[in-house]
Amino acid sequence: MLSIIVPCYNEAEAVPYFYPELMKHLKKAIGRSRYEILFIDDGSKDDTVKECLKLKEKDANIKIVSFSRNFGKEAAILAGLKESKGDYVVLMDADLQDPPALLKEMYDYVKSGEYDCAGTYRVTRKGEPPIRSFFARAFYKLINKLIDVEIVDGARDYRLMSRKMVDAIISLSEYNRFSKGIFSWVGFRTKYIEYENVERVAGETKWSFWKLFAYAIDGIVDFTIAPLRIATVSGLLVSLFGFLYMLYIVIKALTIGDPVAGYPSMIAIICLLGGIQLIVIGIVGEYLGKTYMETKRRPKYIIREIR
Repeated sequence: MLSIIVPCYNEAEAVPYFYPELMKHLKKAIGRSRYEILFIDDGSKDDTVKECLKLKEKDANIKIVSFSRNFGKEAAILAGLKESKGDYVVLMDADLQDPPALLKEMYDYVKSGEYDCAGTYRVTRKGEPPIRSFFARAFYKLINKLIDVEIVDGARDYRLMSRKMVDAIISLSEYNRFSKGIFSWVGFRTKYIEYENVERVAGETKWSFWKLFAYAIDGIVDFTIAPLRIATVSGLLVSLFGFLYMLYIVIKALTIGDPVAGYPSMIAIICLLGGIQLIVIGIVGEYLGKTYMETKRRPKYIIREIR
């Protein structure tokens, strides 16, 4: 049995296009094997649920899980994995940026037993703003230098996994989740399939630049304490610089005298130290906030109803 998890947030325009395209390739991929489609409604404010219910009238294999509010894509992914019953599980978006045409190839790789996961990554970013593409590539380079596991540049959440890999992912109970990192951290043999970027079939992206920036910060903080170490090293270097500068001032005053205070240099040093202190406090605050959310033990999502 194959479980297809489709996180949805305000995807009423895309869902009617998604389902026929999915079914077109699903039968070719799994043959006579059974399937279930789980639409995870992440607190949509449009008619996403109504569109899914229309599809459910035609296909009894559709299951709709609705959250009480918007909890974010990470929560929707986790809910889908927990609700899935399949021996194999595929995660994909409803906007058709994850091409269903790749399903057969992905399914064959995993079902053969040679791999536990078939993932996908984009080799082009056609249609994206250049500035967004630049920062995305910079993020992957940075995070791969900081963390112990590798995240493929351009990797998508679109992947097909075996049940044992899904169970391993579910067993990680942290509140702050970064799925791209979790997929790599749990290990398992993964085959990556490349494809060219596909633009949305309908609707608008829910990921603004600042949301992606915050998501990138979450990914780094969730998987490494390197920023804390960088803050420590920065503090040591600045302290060393300050000590050397102090020696310079003392020696200068004793040798040639310096009755007039160096106002520009003083202001520059104060601004430098103040900026570094604020950055360090911000880094510590990020980790403290994450720890605070973990200790509260709140559920990652609340299900309003399951149809």
